[in-house]
Amino acid sequence: MGKLFGTDGIRGITWEYPFTPDFIRKIGYAASLVLPKYKKKGHTGKPVVLIGMDSRASGRLIRKYLVEGLGASKFKVVDLGVIPTPAVSYLVMRENADFGVVISASHNPPEFNGIKFFASNGMKLNDAIENKIERLLLGKKPLSFRPSHPGLHKKDYSRDYEAFLKSTLPPGFSLKGVKVLLDCANGAAYKIAPRVLRDLGAKVKVIGDRPDGKNINVGCGALHTERMAAAAAKWGAFCGISLDGDADRCMFADEKGNQLDGDDIIAMTAPYLKARGRLTNSGVSLTFMSNYGLVKYLRGRGISVTQVPVGDKNVTDAMEKGGLALGGESSGHIIFREFAPTGDGLLTALQTLAAVRDMGRPFSWFRRHWSRYPQVVEKVKVTSKPAFKDVPGFADRLLKLEDGLKGNGRIFIRYSGTEPLLRLLVEGESKAKIKAIAEELLAHYRKHSGALAA
Repeated sequence: MGKLFGTDGIRGITWEYPFTPDFIRKIGYAASLVLPKYKKKGHTGKPVVLIGMDSRASGRLIRKYLVEGLGASKFKVVDLGVIPTPAVSYLVMRENADFGVVISASHNPPEFNGIKFFASNGMKLNDAIENKIERLLLGKKPLSFRPSHPGLHKKDYSRDYEAFLKSTLPPGFSLKGVKVLLDCANGAAYKIAPRVLRDLGAKVKVIGDRPDGKNINVGCGALHTERMAAAAAKWGAFCGISLDGDADRCMFADEKGNQLDGDDIIAMTAPYLKARGRLTNSGVSLTFMSNYGLVKYLRGRGISVTQVPVGDKNVTDAMEKGGLALGGESSGHIIFREFAPTGDGLLTALQTLAAVRDMGRPFSWFRRHWSRYPQVVEKVKVTSKPAFKDVPGFADRLLKLEDGLKGNGRIFIRYSGTEPLLRLLVEGESKAKIKAIAEELLAHYRKHSGALAA
């Protein structure tokens, strides 16, 4: 059996391992043994867990099996219903709960589901805590417990979460008369997101707000922004906004229908926060997938960039270590650490709107204001994964080609962590040059590695 936790919780196709009823119960029980140990001292009384989910049809049954595992440890389970993932992070801290659980596969298609955990501080679990849960689940000694459903304590905290979101905005901030095209991905924020924007005075047209359990992220949401962008331009909106299924990601479109990703959001907000003294240590945290043009743009404005592997947990870790207030991924997972410890799509939408409105520019101005470098992305099937230093001449060839970019581009090459693939990303100012670099590198690898699949 392989590792259970990925970059964002446990994911899989519903009712296939690890999402079988018996194993879901074990996940709940294992979490109940590990996570309360990390609750801050001073808490007394019966342990409490908050549980929320997105709009997938499978969520209710998964919740039932999870709760039966948690019930074996006599937990009080508070059911938050269908609610955005970041709302659970916020409420775990506010309600002083032992931990939180979200049943969601985020941006994945409807046949998938997932289980995410938040510690009592509202943060996603670090590797050490995940490993402890995995050792219980995958160890040689089977978990022995008697499943028990303690009953659910239903609480609707949606208005509390909405009040928190609005509290992060400048005093008197208003979107009165501003037209916003909103895509809720048929997901967890289909009620909350339109309500927050309308409460702020915006004129909102909504798509992707009719979840039926089987249409979450289908042709809509943060991974499918074409419809949102076209509708925004047709309606004459100030902007379009797409959330994903659990509303922890956000993508924009400008008034002309051009799509804007997480890199664009960082390009808009980082200089704005720096100018107002809110960008702590004048730095941001990004993943290696962020465009090199963004890195160059930020550094040109005195903003340092820390780059980490893909995954918002990695971004958060770098922010914690560097004392940074802003970080994110090109996928639209943005963390405004001033207000929240994890990515929040609706918070990102509001903070970006506040910045853009304050600067008095249309969204299209920001898209033109930085230059996105051309990219060549390749993937090659391999039968083994030799270290690059062990492929004759490859390390020297790589170094020579990187030097040839003269600081105006980059080469990022790695093996996939989950598939038998070599992945290559080359960025630079000249499309022809980076294509030639990619071809030369792959030709060398093919000739000398002996690792290519037939």
